[in-house]
Amino acid sequence: MGLPYRSISAICALGTYLSASGRISTWPQAGPLRSFFLLWAVQLGVWVIWRVLFYPKFFSPLRGLPGPSDNSWYNGQFKKIVESPSGAPMIEWMDSIPNAGLIRYLGPLNQERLLPTSPKALVEVLNTKNYEFQKPSSLRHTIGRILGIGLLLAEGEEHKVQRKKLAPAFSVAHLKGLYPVFWNMAREGVEAMTAHIKSETTGPKDKPMAVIEVGNWASRTTLDIIGVTGLGRGFGAIKNPENKLNQTYQSLFKPNRQAQILNILGLFLPPRLLNLLPVKRNEDIHGAARLIRGTCADLIQEKRERQARNEPLDLDILSAALDSKLFNDEDLIDQLMTFLAAGHETTASAMTWAAYLLAKHPDVQTRLRAEIRERLPSISGASSVSSADIDHMPYLNAVCNEILRYFPPAPLTLRHAVRDTTIQGQFVPKGTQVMIVPWAINRSATLWGPDALEFRPERWLPKFEGDKAAALGGAVHNYAFMSFLHGPRSCIGQGFAKAEFAILLASWVGRFQMELHNKEEMDEKKVEIKGGITVRPAKGMHIEMTVLEGW
Repeated sequence: MGLPYRSISAICALGTYLSASGRISTWPQAGPLRSFFLLWAVQLGVWVIWRVLFYPKFFSPLRGLPGPSDNSWYNGQFKKIVESPSGAPMIEWMDSIPNAGLIRYLGPLNQERLLPTSPKALVEVLNTKNYEFQKPSSLRHTIGRILGIGLLLAEGEEHKVQRKKLAPAFSVAHLKGLYPVFWNMAREGVEAMTAHIKSETTGPKDKPMAVIEVGNWASRTTLDIIGVTGLGRGFGAIKNPENKLNQTYQSLFKPNRQAQILNILGLFLPPRLLNLLPVKRNEDIHGAARLIRGTCADLIQEKRERQARNEPLDLDILSAALDSKLFNDEDLIDQLMTFLAAGHETTASAMTWAAYLLAKHPDVQTRLRAEIRERLPSISGASSVSSADIDHMPYLNAVCNEILRYFPPAPLTLRHAVRDTTIQGQFVPKGTQVMIVPWAINRSATLWGPDALEFRPERWLPKFEGDKAAALGGAVHNYAFMSFLHGPRSCIGQGFAKAEFAILLASWVGRFQMELHNKEEMDEKKVEIKGGITVRPAKGMHIEMTVLEGW
């Protein structure tokens, strides 16, 4: 439950009036403004004591639920959460705390959080009662500045309408036509990486090798892919590492000290006021939003002009949305901002962790490369690939699924109860925060078995004909795999993202051999991970990339 600004302000205004009118004879005559702020301070202090010390420990209807016991007296598990990668403490809690589908833990200033751990609880939150558990409205004023108020942040009837309007742009028929485009863009990225490695090589001429930061290359490639397939225009990020749009996103998705401070202030200040604070982080976000919105507006105008001249439009999401005639320009700008940011950053994160995991597991990399070179045309040739080519590569799809399970690009998402409700019969009061944590659910031993913390693509391969368990990776329920969520709020671009990821991964593995640069420093327990909309290594992912000719 947030700070009751209106109630406190109303009481302060009444108290100030009574004081100024002399109706409270014992009240010190301090002047209206001083009286108002004095009342505000007193009420704020009382409210903080109530919410931090008394309500969660003695009065909350959720206090009987299981949860971690090593709480700070005023800050719950906040210190542990901040010092750990996003979702990491939840993995520990899910497998060590006996529970019936719900865990309760305390966050900053002992704010209550509910962690659904069972498929039944997740089905309720994400499906059967999904419109009772919505994303906080404050997100519209925070990440909405960069993502736009599109499908990702829409709620209720607005979300239903937007999803229905956008569905044709993500249809299977439309997606199949994008596979050759994905392949061509992957080829451009691989050739640029090859040229860079050869120019920086420290190895023999027949096997050029260089250490590169793969995250930046992944971001540049996926930004160009979403530009072409989503908006009908490449941004030139592959060829130009100084590309302004790419640098803008890199800066925005890189958490810094100011961003962390603003997040903490968000516990007390209204989002609108928070956005007005004169700090550099806000200035950067305002400038970035203007650049991104301007870019989207220009592209829409170009498309509309072509449409007016009866010229055929391209095979991209924006063209499909314009053909539907269901969106005005402002709506389209918000949707394109969502697809630009979320569409390229999530796949770039997946590619970064893919390089890491394959470098750690050379046997998986070797087996995957053999399938790729056997079944796909050379990346250097003129031939393309189709959806049928990718669909009939069982090991490639198994590896992709396992990477997305092991390192889901979006580690967690937040919901809050918009009314009094229940989860599995447990009363949940209005305003309760519910944390959906793919990072933990995807690795839960309860849901995946004793090898849940192992990277093992074979779990996705059928052990015998008709083995249906392989489709779920051996998990007990389809809600055990949460990388794209489920229900009405599941990722509308899931098919798009999986196809793009598979083709990009095939192009990299077919051409390059990947090895860890500093094996000791790159041990999984030592890799510092930064959290945000997605998760990335805090210091980048530096991989030894060797060019393998002949493909």
